Amino acid sequence: MANMNPIDPTAARLERELKHTRPLIGCRFDPSGRFLFASSEDDAIQRFDLLTGAKTTLAGHRSWVRGMTFVGNQVAGSGELSAWQKRRDHLQAVAGFAGATLLPPRPAPFTLISADYHGKLIWWQGDADVPKPLREVEAHKGWARAVAVSPDGKTVASCGNDNAVRIWSADTGTPVRTFEGHASHVYNVAFHPDGTRLASCDLKGVVKDWNLKTGAADRELDAKVLWKYDTGFMADIGGARAMRFSPDGSRLACAGITNVSNAFAGVGNPAAIVFDWNDGKPKVLKPKENFQGTAWGFAFHPAGFSITGAGGSGGRVWFAKPDDTTTFHMLTPPTGVRDLDLAPDGERFACAGANGTAYVYTFRPLPPDAAPVKPTPKKK
Repeated sequence: MANMNPIDPTAARLERELKHTRPLIGCRFDPSGRFLFASSEDDAIQRFDLLTGAKTTLAGHRSWVRGMTFVGNQVAGSGELSAWQKRRDHLQAVAGFAGATLLPPRPAPFTLISADYHGKLIWWQGDADVPKPLREVEAHKGWARAVAVSPDGKTVASCGNDNAVRIWSADTGTPVRTFEGHASHVYNVAFHPDGTRLASCDLKGVVKDWNLKTGAADRELDAKVLWKYDTGFMADIGGARAMRFSPDGSRLACAGITNVSNAFAGVGNPAAIVFDWNDGKPKVLKPKENFQGTAWGFAFHPAGFSITGAGGSGGRVWFAKPDDTTTFHMLTPPTGVRDLDLAPDGERFACAGANGTAYVYTFRPLPPDAAPVKPTPKKK
């Protein structure tokens, strides 16, 4: 992570809006933090260049995409956006140069891997001028719900509606191993930062801790508070809509919906289960307010707090301290939050909006004489 001033979550402010024509489903920063990739309900992925403002469409999927991950050099590229902005601001201050006169650097090479509702994984050269599919893999029968890359960048994990977790070579896309044992749709996967373990969570809140060397699930953790069977509609609702390890690997978070009263309409409350990874003990993290909806995004900030994004009866972003069970600060995006991601340098985060707009928030102080960014009002 780049050196920066102490982060104050209560100082988070809207930095920019990135607009698309269809509702967004997911969002991810690339390893350098220069690009934000946002998937949408038109089956495409939009790449927003945060330096130049350029928007590029990645076309290749034939169904909705939510799972996205990257293979690339995060350390070398981290902070590129902030460094360029600081250099531009300096030139403007001392010489009156326009920002356009400072040419942005070429992006560092990286690969994007995306997963869709038809069970397909696609590899892309994410830094290309116009990324095209490099490789397509039929990974799952039914929805491929999530995809993750190991800390060393050598393997990819995917999961889906065939109850399986599959491991692939990141370089070639060839299958390496299949983990079986879940009794319901697998909603999410996450590699432990030490690279030896993989966690997966299914529809019914069963979290499995896989040993990547032996292929065995050494234990199960209980996130069943994120699942309910609705007897009226005779339907299950649940699963980890977001799943993240803390940077030091001491905690695992699974975020979703709890207290469900109507599975068909998704009526319930957002919640995150934060496990102590060593002893497996869970802690339920809920917002202070009574909000109806689902937690779709979660991030651990290295500065020692968590960020949760939710959508339902509006949009919310909550901040919480590590040992608390309720949140201490809240932001209100103008639409439901359907995903959330933290930039590699920790200076900004993004929300995928149900209205087709990605909202990028920053913890950086507002420059002198600059006007705060206000969300675009809803059309009447």
